Amino acid sequence: MKQTRLIIAGGFLGAGKTTLIWDVAQRLMAKGLRIGLITNDQAPELVDSRLLRQANLQVKEVAGSCFCCNFDGFTNAIKSLRKEVEADVILAEPVGSCADLTATIVRPLKKYLDTEVIVSPLTGLSDPMRLKSIIYGGDGGLHEDAAYIYRKQLEESEVILITKTDLLTEAELEKLKKDTQTCFPHTTVMTASVQNGIGVTEWLNEVANRQGSGKKILDIDYDKYAHGEAVLGWLNGTVAVTSSTPAYWDTLLKDIMNGLAKAVKKEKLRVGHIKVIAENGPQYAVGNITGDAATLQLRGTAGTGENLKLIVNARVETTPEHLNELVKDVLATAIDDQYDNEILAWRFLQPGRPNPTHRIV
Repeated sequence: MKQTRLIIAGGFLGAGKTTLIWDVAQRLMAKGLRIGLITNDQAPELVDSRLLRQANLQVKEVAGSCFCCNFDGFTNAIKSLRKEVEADVILAEPVGSCADLTATIVRPLKKYLDTEVIVSPLTGLSDPMRLKSIIYGGDGGLHEDAAYIYRKQLEESEVILITKTDLLTEAELEKLKKDTQTCFPHTTVMTASVQNGIGVTEWLNEVANRQGSGKKILDIDYDKYAHGEAVLGWLNGTVAVTSSTPAYWDTLLKDIMNGLAKAVKKEKLRVGHIKVIAENGPQYAVGNITGDAATLQLRGTAGTGENLKLIVNARVETTPEHLNELVKDVLATAIDDQYDNEILAWRFLQPGRPNPTHRIV
């Protein structure tokens, strides 16, 4: 079998990784290429995986730890997609709080799977609002050790892709790109907006054709890195909702997202991201919060029906126990008085210390 091109789209929580790889997968399939996707999280029941599968994409999920700490799981997913899909291109989305990917993922892949995959230059996606704060000396609305992870992700990226550029004026974007390039002079800085389609093709051409990945090795403090992940509580949950009469499910999703936005604002909690997908068969809607309440976005439609599946992923700077209480309280307020519901899966946790399978420097 010929080699498969592997494109790793990293970047911090809320940077737009899933939105980008969904769009890129559609573009590549339109050219007749066979595509596979790999998602990653500290726990199962991942919104990103469900969102991609709703588009009939071939998705493997590596859950329970990051790619670097479960390298065998990652390589097994690659091998499965090569065998089952005969993938020409695999798009991989690592956990948003992961760094040191060159030493723990890219170089080990080049050593152990060199005959099977061609690894593209490592891309770090960056939300423009957080990026602005970080490169001008701020914390991006994060704990200082979480902001440390963000900076390290930028530092090791061979391509920095500034996303969501439709949120900026042309002048603002040009200045941000120039200043980012100044901060990271040995990195290719690019810009893209999936919303308006600008810049995506240019980025894809860059990473799909460029050789020579794996050259930027981080000097990273693993104690600080581990604490930066541990300050966030993580929650993944799945809930079945039923109605005795047809319900317009977009209203429920809106109520849940507004409730979550108000709750984190009231308690002044810093948000990595909060994602909720509402699935009504093939119809679905997604809610996102990537910072303060002003970042709340809703897209798609779950339509009308009597049965709904909700998947909630939350990464918030608080204890897992408190995050559990907060999310359950919001869901109870939005759901309990109107609909029957059943928890199908529920897990809240604090990530453990990163312990990479390999680290090649």
